[in-house]
Amino acid sequence: MAQPTVLAPPTRGSDFSPLLREIKSAGLLERRTAAYAMAIGINVVLMGLTWAGIAVIGSSWWAVLLAVPLGILTTRAAFFGHDAGHQQIGSSRKLHDWIGMLHGNLVLGMSYAWWNDKHNRHHANPNHTDKDPDVGEGVFVWTLQQAEGRKGLEGWLTRNQARVFFPLLTLEGFNLKVSSIRFLLARRRTEKLELGLMAVHLVLYFSALFLIMSPGQALVFALVHHMVFGLHLGSVFAPNHKGMEMPDEDSNWGHLEKQVLTSRNVNGGLVVDWMMGGLNYQIEHHLFPSMPRANLRFAQPIVREYCESIGMPYVSTGLIDSYRMGLRHMHAVGEELRK
Repeated sequence: MAQPTVLAPPTRGSDFSPLLREIKSAGLLERRTAAYAMAIGINVVLMGLTWAGIAVIGSSWWAVLLAVPLGILTTRAAFFGHDAGHQQIGSSRKLHDWIGMLHGNLVLGMSYAWWNDKHNRHHANPNHTDKDPDVGEGVFVWTLQQAEGRKGLEGWLTRNQARVFFPLLTLEGFNLKVSSIRFLLARRRTEKLELGLMAVHLVLYFSALFLIMSPGQALVFALVHHMVFGLHLGSVFAPNHKGMEMPDEDSNWGHLEKQVLTSRNVNGGLVVDWMMGGLNYQIEHHLFPSMPRANLRFAQPIVREYCESIGMPYVSTGLIDSYRMGLRHMHAVGEELRK
């Protein structure tokens, strides 16, 4: 199985070293395993109660309403899988592998190895069009160069990408499964365990739905569930980097510049913290990817004050403004095609 990479930021002779020492002295890199165990346990119980509610309601269209909380709770499971990939939970790599696979492959039906491969490349070079898969050319484009010459359906999408961004996020839940399956099938000799867990997920998920509901109700439930999951998860990751600096090959940035200038924090208090899985503290997360999620909000004032002291721009804004900034960037990218 592909092992997650622990991204160790460079510290020698850089502006990052004093900040790292201050964060370490505050104890913010220490594991919070008990807190994670409690949070994971609560999420498992809530998911179990949701499925119990589906079983009690039975073959009724009212059961489809429970696809909404289930979508939110499966997004919580994705957060735990994400944190396991960054080695935030405990001291054992094997423990993180199992937490990641149980949440990713078994609960969500998406590959933990695929996610780590993609996400660690993003962390190593955020917003770099040649190295960050999250801003590579695809359905959406992020630079004028990527938009140039796109025609047909691709051209229409580029011209209107700011308008269709959130509607298309409802398909992300399905895209994660498809991308995971393609990744694992290409590595079936080494990823047999992950393929097996995904197969168990698909069998259990659809067996439960078709045993409880009519075929039509089951399909609608699965559709709503994955649309809520995709929209929720995509809405968490969308405001973190879109519209921020995009380095190129000529950018000779250190770790601090690379992570701070390309990232944006989202304000909002404990409710936003919960809904966004702590990833609204994106600057702190990128600077210290192995920091337990619950410590990010305590690291924020330290990081902000340090950035201000050395003249490093530190962007933190409200949720609506963060989406507005990202969508404004996407709209500007398609401007030439609209002409």
